[in-house]
Amino acid sequence: MRIMFGHVPARKVFVISSVVAVSLIEIGSLYTPVAYWAYLIVGPLVLLGIRDMGQKKHAIKRNFPIIGNIRYLFEFIRPEINQYFVESNLDGRPFNRETRANIYQRAKRDLNTHPFGTQENVYDIGYEWINHSISPLTPLKEEPRILVGGNECTRPYLASIFNISAMSYGALSKNAVLALNKGAQLGGFAHNTGEGGLTPFHLENGGDIIWQIGTGYFGCRTQDGHFSALKFSEKAAIDNVKMIEIKLSQGAKPGHGGILPAAKVTPEIAQIRGVMVGQDVISPPAHTAFSTPKGLLEFVAKLRELSGGKPVGFKLCIGHRVEFLGICKAMLATGILPDFITVDGGEGGTGAAPLEFSDSVGTPLNDALVFVHNALVGCGLREKIRIIASGKITTGFNLITKIAMGADMCNSARGMMFALGCIQALQCHANTCPTGVATQNPALIKGLDVQDKSVRVANFHDATVESFLEILGATGLSNPTQLKPHFIYRRVSLTQVKTLNQIYDYIEPGALLSKPYPLIFESDWEQAHPDYFINTAFSNVS
Repeated sequence: MRIMFGHVPARKVFVISSVVAVSLIEIGSLYTPVAYWAYLIVGPLVLLGIRDMGQKKHAIKRNFPIIGNIRYLFEFIRPEINQYFVESNLDGRPFNRETRANIYQRAKRDLNTHPFGTQENVYDIGYEWINHSISPLTPLKEEPRILVGGNECTRPYLASIFNISAMSYGALSKNAVLALNKGAQLGGFAHNTGEGGLTPFHLENGGDIIWQIGTGYFGCRTQDGHFSALKFSEKAAIDNVKMIEIKLSQGAKPGHGGILPAAKVTPEIAQIRGVMVGQDVISPPAHTAFSTPKGLLEFVAKLRELSGGKPVGFKLCIGHRVEFLGICKAMLATGILPDFITVDGGEGGTGAAPLEFSDSVGTPLNDALVFVHNALVGCGLREKIRIIASGKITTGFNLITKIAMGADMCNSARGMMFALGCIQALQCHANTCPTGVATQNPALIKGLDVQDKSVRVANFHDATVESFLEILGATGLSNPTQLKPHFIYRRVSLTQVKTLNQIYDYIEPGALLSKPYPLIFESDWEQAHPDYFINTAFSNVS
């Protein structure tokens, strides 16, 4: 649903309008008693507006008394009208009903079943499914946890298979961050800070934190914008910080620095990030703490030591394959391994990115995930490094497919935002988000009730994991580690179906350690180098 609102706080407009309307009726009554009949119209509207401002479940009605009810009228008249207004904004094409159910209904713990069967055309190219067993198993009652932390990690973390992906304070409001973290605390999963830094709002409610360190080193930077070991070690020692993630790139704008528009840079955000108030905050596209694959791994080891032995990894959207393989060669050469790698798909979302970057730069998640999994398998390192998949993951079946393809666990950003109440008004960059999720406008932030929305975030997580476990049991499997690519089917033409291991080439363990190398890796593997990334190699070409 896309509604454009002005910059004047709607609550103030309502109060002023109510006072004016009542005053005019009283003045009119001095001339004719008939004016009192106007109370039959004005009175109920005023009472409705007061009720809207007082309730906490719907940020739209709280921020926009009376007029906000229009959206819920559409929701009441579903599915036809509501389907158009709620679904049509999602990436310019409809989400299916399963996705909408996970995001909206599961967050509210509404009835989560649908009539009339499959909501997708099963003969569309790209349609995916998993087959069930004639002898299904009872779903697991408890979520399997993933231990993150290699041999050099003295404080490993037992993680959920489904966590909150990186979203920064600044891009999100303080109430959104508070609600996400409280939801993580209630549900027992992790909350990634995003590159905007570790803030008091990430720590207030005690949820587990993955602290992301981006190219701007926000929260651990020197005055000239470089990495500060002292500031990092102070914050990394906080008990709620469970893992450290170095952001190399993100799927929404890989190869481009982060963007926080000036309208969102409040004095508080400027103080937290160590930047100037009222100016666009553009993170550098590349890190200054390292410039080579070996340098990256040395930085990983340094952060692990400074954090007291906590798991340290990095996040990236796959670009030049040769560069990631250079990192793999650096792992083999130095013996330094990250504890985890987060693979972000090129389809990942953000509140602010150049259109060309969000649409046309970076490898999509499925292709990137299989490539990273293969590279680690081929180097004999897969069992020592956890892989986290990130990119449009909102359902239990999404979890099933990504884990079957090679991930250990998954992150979700947009699913968690929708659980908060995001209606995709597409005003994230303009500081006018009507639900109070992606804005720094205090009048709009007030509409997002932390307690109510934190429960919805936890509900969404729990119901999605429960769905994952139900599907797992239906296939006859008892553990997520049993999921393999041959369990997932994809229609590739009207009359042909293939399993994922028939679509993607999976290589044998250790296949990159000696010749002959697999053909799909041979050229890139031979060009990869542990001492430089491709831009360094190009700069040396005359």
